Amino acid sequence: MKIGILPIGQPVNASVIGRIQESLKMIFPKTTCIILDKTLPIPEEAFNKARQQYNSTIILNRIHGCAEEQKALDRILGITNIDLFVPNLNFVFGEAECPGKAALISLKRLKPEFYGKTANIDLLVERGTKEAVHEIGHTLGLTHCPNPFCVMHFSNSIFDTDTKQSLFCNRCYLKIEKAVNNLR
Repeated sequence: MKIGILPIGQPVNASVIGRIQESLKMIFPKTTCIILDKTLPIPEEAFNKARQQYNSTIILNRIHGCAEEQKALDRILGITNIDLFVPNLNFVFGEAECPGKAALISLKRLKPEFYGKTANIDLLVERGTKEAVHEIGHTLGLTHCPNPFCVMHFSNSIFDTDTKQSLFCNRCYLKIEKAVNNLR
């Protein structure tokens, strides 16, 4: 599988993106992962003034357009620092096509300082990796898993993200392995 990481808006910490890139290569079997040279601007129409958040679906649609242009890549993961939402939820850590080629995560609510804690780059990378793996799992057709330790478990709060692992449970791993093998 070939994954491209696309920074969305400014600024996105290059070190964090690089560490998430390395983690994705370790977690997904036989995967190459590159950071794309361009940065996708945040679409103005994604901003909801009343909520002071950005509609992730609008941004995901832009990532999908980039994925259509990048024929050499199997998936594109957008990474941003803005606060995301989808209608009917207060916020989301990310969103993805299920199945599809486009995924998106936000680092905003993954930062310990968002919760009044001291900045911790290692914890941010760990959380970012979990959400990246989760959203890419969706692009490969996986739905949410009831196992609270599986990376495919739905994160309703940062507590859920911190509880789950960055790896798939046995059941979800078998599905991922099959989906990745079908890409070849």
